[in-house]
Amino acid sequence: MRALTTVTVLLALLAGHSALAQSRVTVPNFWDQRIRLDRPEAGPPRVIRFLTDDDYPPLHFAAPDGGLTGFSVELARAACEKLGWTCTVQARRFDTLLESLAEGRGDVLAAAINLSPQIRARFAASHLYFRSTARLATTRGNAQAEIDTRSLQGKRVAVVGGTAHQAFLERLMPFVQRRETGTLTAAITALRSGDAEFVFADGVALSLLLAGTSGSELAFTGGPFLESRYFGEGIGFLIRKDETALKRALDYALQSLWDDGTYARLYLRFFPVSPF
Repeated sequence: MRALTTVTVLLALLAGHSALAQSRVTVPNFWDQRIRLDRPEAGPPRVIRFLTDDDYPPLHFAAPDGGLTGFSVELARAACEKLGWTCTVQARRFDTLLESLAEGRGDVLAAAINLSPQIRARFAASHLYFRSTARLATTRGNAQAEIDTRSLQGKRVAVVGGTAHQAFLERLMPFVQRRETGTLTAAITALRSGDAEFVFADGVALSLLLAGTSGSELAFTGGPFLESRYFGEGIGFLIRKDETALKRALDYALQSLWDDGTYARLYLRFFPVSPF
């Protein structure tokens, strides 16, 4: 169940960090500027129904007034405005989104569903507009802009057991000392207590922590980890496979929103500390 206080705090963070974000947040670029897309021809008038979930800030969540917002939601609305579409955005339970799209109860999914071979076999996807990252966090005094993984030899790294992050460390960084915990909160506690020197976890979850006052003594160290085998291929708008015109239009809109700066403005609004 969504915690209203968490969303309220998030909105305060987004407002309070906007000026700071303009100067130091890394905005990811998923577009090759050598590839230009033509504006699609307008088809017959129709209402495009976007489906999302209301419990995954800052990508999609319910604001205190009950309205839907978040990076994915506002990007969908901006795409509709760019294309001159009439659109609706409806919230459904996350575990029902794929079936809702398949059964025609919506036209586009604007939710944090990582692309995979299984997803691609069932649905078409727009160009990526986000990727899930993994990040290392540590105390501010220990943080570095770049980090050589060899320098982590023998270091104590807290990670939530049973996750892709734990599997990544076990397979690709067997030289660290894993401190497996049951929750991210417990991993952060291990870092603060000195039982661990680093935390390895989802970049979005850590970015929300670092943006708040409770995480002010912590910082990212090194850059993002983007291995698709562990952290997914990325996130785009999902469409039924027979909606080829809809996919082309969304691809054009996303590139246009990058070109005119709308993507960056929305990203800075919802990610005062970037997971990239």
